[in-house]
Amino acid sequence: MRRRIIALGLALALTLSLGAATALAEDQTAPETAQQDAADGETAAQAQEETEGQEETEGQGETDAQETADAADGQEAESGAEAASPAGPDGETAADEPPDPAGTVRFESLERRMRASNLTLLSLEESIASVESVDYEEMYDDLKDSLNGIAHLQWILHQGDEEGRSSFQYAQLEQAYESARDRFEDLKDGKLQEDSAGAVRQLRDAQDQMVMAGESLYTALAAMELQEAGLQRQLDAMDRTVEEMELRYTLGQVSSLQLEQTKAGRASLQSGLETLRMNIRTYKTQLELLLGAELTGEIALGPVPQVEQAQLDAMDLEQDLETAKARSYELYAADQTLEDAREAYRDVGRETNYSEHNYQFVSAQHTWQAAQYTHDAAFQDYELRMRTLYAQVGDYRQILSAAQVSLESERAAYAAEELRYQQGKISRNALLTAQDDLRAAEDAVESAAIDLFSAYNTYCWAVEHGILN
Repeated sequence: MRRRIIALGLALALTLSLGAATALAEDQTAPETAQQDAADGETAAQAQEETEGQEETEGQGETDAQETADAADGQEAESGAEAASPAGPDGETAADEPPDPAGTVRFESLERRMRASNLTLLSLEESIASVESVDYEEMYDDLKDSLNGIAHLQWILHQGDEEGRSSFQYAQLEQAYESARDRFEDLKDGKLQEDSAGAVRQLRDAQDQMVMAGESLYTALAAMELQEAGLQRQLDAMDRTVEEMELRYTLGQVSSLQLEQTKAGRASLQSGLETLRMNIRTYKTQLELLLGAELTGEIALGPVPQVEQAQLDAMDLEQDLETAKARSYELYAADQTLEDAREAYRDVGRETNYSEHNYQFVSAQHTWQAAQYTHDAAFQDYELRMRTLYAQVGDYRQILSAAQVSLESERAAYAAEELRYQQGKISRNALLTAQDDLRAAEDAVESAAIDLFSAYNTYCWAVEHGILN
């Protein structure tokens, strides 16, 4: 059964198995026994192909586990390199940009800085390099020599007495030979190469997930800082209200209870603001950790990029959905799980001769059918999330447009209030209240722009990397 393994485990397994087998084969030659085993292996392989041809008829409706991965590989080959998120910088061009000033970070440089300095990302990159460094041609020769060497040792023991042929050493050699032959066949059939490619894809996906998390944290921090500014304005307005209430209390216009209630409201607002500031410091520290920077909790963020109308117009749901599916590791893993279930079904089928009267085969049929339903459900869920995200981008665009209309209205209202203040018709507190309303409308526009960019950036990650969270 095909095993999906991570790169470090794969590299370690390859190294250990090759080392053990090569030690047994040192300075040995291939005897007739190895040739006979190889012939037996080819005959078994041919018989297996004939059996699987029959199984294809019985297993109608099953999905090809490599179809999505092949499509993704073809697109990556055309691009020549793994693409960065369109909402972020290109890895090569970003390297030419000037570095961020100390204690600051821009969204455009976030991905580049994370990939250059984050220890976890660097560790994953080394794991990828470890897997990709395997020379399969050399491995093929080593395994071939190892099989011949083990077979020669078996032949030597076989020439001895009955005790030698039944010894523990002979059994160990037999086990080592079977293990090496399985690996040799997997290598010859391309399964080891597929496992390695899958491991690299999994590690790349882990890297991309981490970078995407960093970008999401950046936009969340930008929204929190906007909220902090809004709460600070409310606190300033509350200070003016408290001052007014104290004056009115002195004049006997309000009771002490009313004054204390106003002060209590201010204390509650102050507490909420301090909690928000603590959370901002905490999340900034996390962002600094992702960047590999000094942990101060005080890093300053640059402005969140704006989404241009041309970028929104370029979105094509149906085409983007197919591209995202081809590049999604989530769906690739679902394909691999289905392939594992298909092989398990075939194993049971061979053992039971596909007998409908055997309860083990009947149970395996139901398990196989359930695996197909689960696989199809995963694809349906992915498509639903992609379509929902596409709709959210459009909705955030119309929210931004509505906020911009409201802002123009507030600007006109503030201009009128400012004129009335200059004419002495309203108090300064009333003018400051109108100014707060204007700033709140400006914040609403900026908040809507951040939400739009966040949704658009997530959409870009889905299209370019298949990540849809």
